[in-house]
Amino acid sequence: MTEADARASTAVGGQEGRPRYHRILLKLSGEALLGDRSYGVDPAFCTFIARQLVEVHALGIQVAIVVGGGNIFRGLAAAAKGMDRATGDYIGMLATVMNALALQDALEKEHLDTRVMSALAMNEVAEPYIRRRAVRHLEKGRVVILAAGTGNPYFTTDTAAALRAVEIDAEVILKATRVDGVYDADPLLHPGARRYERLTYVDVLTERLQVLDATAVSLCMENDLPIIVFDLNRPDNIRNVALGEPVGTIISGGGSA
Repeated sequence: MTEADARASTAVGGQEGRPRYHRILLKLSGEALLGDRSYGVDPAFCTFIARQLVEVHALGIQVAIVVGGGNIFRGLAAAAKGMDRATGDYIGMLATVMNALALQDALEKEHLDTRVMSALAMNEVAEPYIRRRAVRHLEKGRVVILAAGTGNPYFTTDTAAALRAVEIDAEVILKATRVDGVYDADPLLHPGARRYERLTYVDVLTERLQVLDATAVSLCMENDLPIIVFDLNRPDNIRNVALGEPVGTIISGGGSA
């Protein structure tokens, strides 16, 4: 074996490159797909995400994705302007399906087998979400994109991510954001805001930290499912988190920072 072969072997299967997680759930907000746009989907940024997931998949990690729809439509915002909340939420669910299909297109252009599964029936474009089928797709090495939230109004896609992660036995939720973790104030507005390295579920709930909604955090707490909040815009961050490197903020049952 050459020296280069030895380094490659260590990177993939050795201590330094051994994945920490076998099955992950990546939570992407709809805004994550905006890229540099103010509305809709940026195909270039979808490709940026897809290429990171190729690296993660090559490590043997099973990947499920829950995607939001805020780049296209927000039911809560529409309700605030007079629309029926349930109607607005259903429209938002349809927006998540649109995002899921755009992400599927980017992933398959990078030669990753992908399945979109929807909580709302739309058989022409997505499979119905069935837990056992989703797990089987993951076991076969397919990336599973879970769309339409929980299929019910009044529940956010954060809650859908927590629910689906528990259902498919994911070991962690990776919550992708535009900042490098959880802060005690908005770091974009308050330059002196403090970033937390670790938080407990109780910390997030009692301090009302706006990272996930309370229902999602409570579900993770009940099932001892850790959440890692990290910056999606930094190259290789998804891979680094999956390898267990100290990226972003970890939310778990352990002590706070």
